[in-house]
Amino acid sequence: MRVTVVGTGSWGTALALVLARNGHDVTMAGRDAELLSLLEASRENLRYLPGFILPAGVTFRNTSKPMPETDLLVVAVPSYAVESILNWVNGAPVTVIGSKGLEPKGTGLLTDLIAESCPDTACAVLSGPNLAKELAEGIPTAAVVASDDAEAAETARLAFLSPHFRVYRTHDVKGVELAGALKNVVAICAGASDGLGYGDNTKGALVARGLNEMARLGLAMGAELSTFLGIAGVGDLFATASSRLSRNYRVGYALGQGLSLDEALETLGGQVAEGVRTCEIALHLARTHRVSLPIFDGLQAVLKGRLHVREAVVRLVERTTPEEGLPRPR
Repeated sequence: MRVTVVGTGSWGTALALVLARNGHDVTMAGRDAELLSLLEASRENLRYLPGFILPAGVTFRNTSKPMPETDLLVVAVPSYAVESILNWVNGAPVTVIGSKGLEPKGTGLLTDLIAESCPDTACAVLSGPNLAKELAEGIPTAAVVASDDAEAAETARLAFLSPHFRVYRTHDVKGVELAGALKNVVAICAGASDGLGYGDNTKGALVARGLNEMARLGLAMGAELSTFLGIAGVGDLFATASSRLSRNYRVGYALGQGLSLDEALETLGGQVAEGVRTCEIALHLARTHRVSLPIFDGLQAVLKGRLHVREAVVRLVERTTPEEGLPRPR
């Protein structure tokens, strides 16, 4: 197929590598003219994902130009930038959202933003435990593609499927999209716990309760519990909340070490930790759907400078402990 990947960061580069190795004609697109020139000259993303040579057939294009003829468009830009490329999305027969974040307006879901703005494209979401460097290295992993359009989901699944990248299909679009976005918030908390020097017991409890909060919000918004217990939920959360390759984990670790939020973000070298922005949007959605998210609340207080990260953890530990279970799925 002819595939266009919008996004020239580590994630977009890793997805382009997977697709090119599968034999597709791949175009990488972005708005940074200097980076595009470097990619074309070196065939390597020296800025964001060094050490991996892009196959000779991969071409490059600036998003200020018209989109090339494409059968599949893959969106791998930060969530806040998705709205800026809707003109490209509108010209694609099938769009796969690889971005893992939320939209501040409306329902918060990028799929709903695209459905409203680009009704002629069939939209799917790709998510799972897919750290960019490991994906580029060809280390075995899996992912889930979700879409209301079964044909679009299968098109996307087959495009990415390889012996090292197992891709499954589901209809639970809300669950996959929410799980992929919300786990970034919990990963920041896990990193902060490690940065504070707490043990695996503390992190395990935070991650487990964080997953509970993710699922509570998901169920309130119409997602399925099974998604949060699968590859897009537990699988992605485990990888992101435990790996130093995870940008969200690294931001949390830096906060736990005493850095300010601005200082923590500077350690990423210009890359984005989606969980920082997602936390506030998730809390807005939680208020709308009357869901309590104490871990998300605590992290937001830390991110806004209202609470020291150690005090936030103490308050969570001192909370009254009701029953652990989730509300019954609707």
